[in-house]
Order: sequence, then structure tokens, then C-alpha cells
Amino acid sequence: MSIREPRLTPVRLEDLRPTQMTVGLREVAEKRRTWQARSDASAEAFLGDHLIPVLRGPKGRLYVIDHHHLARALIEGGGTDVLTTVIADLSHLGKDEFWTFADNRAWCHPYDEHGNRRDFDDIPRRIRDLKDDPYRSLSGAVRRLGGYAKDTTPFAEFTWADFLRRRIKAERVDRHFDSALETALKLAKSEAARHLPGWSGPCD
Repeated sequence: MSIREPRLTPVRLEDLRPTQMTVGLREVAEKRRTWQARSDASAEAFLGDHLIPVLRGPKGRLYVIDHHHLARALIEGGGTDVLTTVIADLSHLGKDEFWTFADNRAWCHPYDEHGNRRDFDDIPRRIRDLKDDPYRSLSGAVRRLGGYAKDTTPFAEFTWADFLRRRIKAERVDRHFDSALETALKLAKSEAARHLPGWSGPCD
């Protein structure tokens, strides 16, 4: 069940279902700008190298377990289709059992834009309906600037987002993002962050 099974036919982006509740819209916008700046050949090659990992769930629906930001950026950029790779076929499970199993495997993240855990039923049915979590954008920016290393831990960026959420006021992130980012970079190198995935240690 862990063997990846690429689908050789394109899947409609609008048919994909999310397994999380939020994205960082700043990060989505950046991915959209990068995508739209590519040539047609470059864009095709990029999509060929970035298959969207999915679970086949109840009624054969496909649930995205990574690259939610990319999928949202493609939708906003006018994309219609994408290639997927099926991580597990769970189509024989009922809805409740599907979500419980996915949760136990760290294949879903039912936390809202305030960092609070919600019921599985609160997860949107469409990628385009994911809400904005500004702290997810902040944590992504911190990683890109070397604040911490990319890590294979599931939802590592959300773990960092929650860490920053508790230490930087929301108003500052919303209205003074660059200033909040400067503080976040310092926090990322502090001893207080040593338990987080990808922590790169303190620096003077």
C-alpha cells in the first residue's frame, strides 16, 4: 500500500480534495507568480516532475496529502489538470474510518487558521476553499531564508507556524510582514525552537 502508483491520465484540479484546512496565501501567490513566469515547455516539465501525492478515498475520490499550495496556485493561475501519484488506495473504507486512518498516518492536518484542531467534517471539499493562515506563509518564508532546514516530518511548516503564532502577534504578521519575518528568523535560531523539525541551531 506504500508503493506509489502514478496515474498516467491528467486529473482535474477541481476534483481533488484537500486533507488540511489552510494554506498560506502569500506562499500561494509566490508559487503562482513563479508558475506563470514559466514557458510552456518549462511548465510542462515542472508538472511532470511534481506529481501530486493523493489517497484514493471513499467513492474513489482523490485526497491531496502534499503540495496543497502548488495545487491552489495552479487553480488560481488558470490551470485545469495535474498528474497525481496514488500513495494508498483506501476506497474500501467508510468516511469516518478513512479519516481516522489518514490521521493516524499523519496524512491529514485538521487544524484551522488559528491553530485549533477541528472535526474532520470541517475540512473543505475543494482546494480553492482552503482558508488563509498567515503564519503558514511566515514559516515558509523563514525556511526559504535558511531559518530552518527542509524536513520530511509531516506538516513541519505547520509546526513552525504554530510556534511562531504563539510568539508574534497576528496584527504584526498581517500589517508588517517583513518586520515579523525578521523576528521570526531570530526565533528560528533560538534555543526555544530546538524541538522543532529542521532546527538548524542557534547562531550569533
